[in-house]
Amino acid sequence: MGAGLACAGAAAWLMGGRDVGIRRARLLFAEGGVAGGGPPPWERALAGLRRLRAEWWSVVAGLVIAVLGASVLPLAAGAVGVPLLRRVRLAAEARRARERRGEAVIGLCGALAGEVRAGRQPGEALLHAAGDSGGLGDAQAAVLAAARFGGDVPGALADAAGQPGAEGLLGLGACWRVAVDRGAGLAAGLDRLEAALRAERDQRAELRAQLAGARSTAVMLAALPVLGLLLGTALGADPLHVVLHTGAGLACLLAGAVLEGAGLWWALRIVRGAEAA
Repeated sequence: MGAGLACAGAAAWLMGGRDVGIRRARLLFAEGGVAGGGPPPWERALAGLRRLRAEWWSVVAGLVIAVLGASVLPLAAGAVGVPLLRRVRLAAEARRARERRGEAVIGLCGALAGEVRAGRQPGEALLHAAGDSGGLGDAQAAVLAAARFGGDVPGALADAAGQPGAEGLLGLGACWRVAVDRGAGLAAGLDRLEAALRAERDQRAELRAQLAGARSTAVMLAALPVLGLLLGTALGADPLHVVLHTGAGLACLLAGAVLEGAGLWWALRIVRGAEAA
């Protein structure tokens, strides 16, 4: 038993040392182009697919359906869907950036109020608070320059408020102007402004949560034709051949695509109108 344990320990040590040597060799020579130093081709292919933008998956799906249905129409439809999906992705990214900027403005108001209460002058407090929160976005340099050299800080804040999501900077500029011109308490005004911005943000979040059900229902209804095609394929009816290679099927495909797009656009337009209101 002792000899067996010793052999097993020696084998584990040798295997561990071999693995360490292989990993070290890969780390040292992977960038040098040594054969076998990189990941296998299928891992590189999967990594390339993961790096694809969301809109290019439309082309991938169209290519798969084109191969299965022996037709170029799905590939053409996938290519047409690329700019539409890109627009959706860019709109989502813009919405997230707007929300991040709004959160940064709220943080800037709170930080500036704290700096003023700590005894700093408004200009110095703005320099410290803006550096910590980053709520001024692309116009941060202009606002900080105005605060540092005694420029028009409310005007610079008004210019910065033109960024989507940074509209609260208009209120910050108004508080600044009232505090400097009339000697009012800047911290108290910033507290009220922060509370108002937080309430507005919470109201938008609640409204978005209430509309999430309607948006999900619209997307689910839009996906029902795909489910029908899958069920038909599972039952052996070959719906892809009917839809892509017969006159009646092509007519149904065209009419269905038009009605599907119109219905989805109308439903999402209603949801966006409710959010905007």
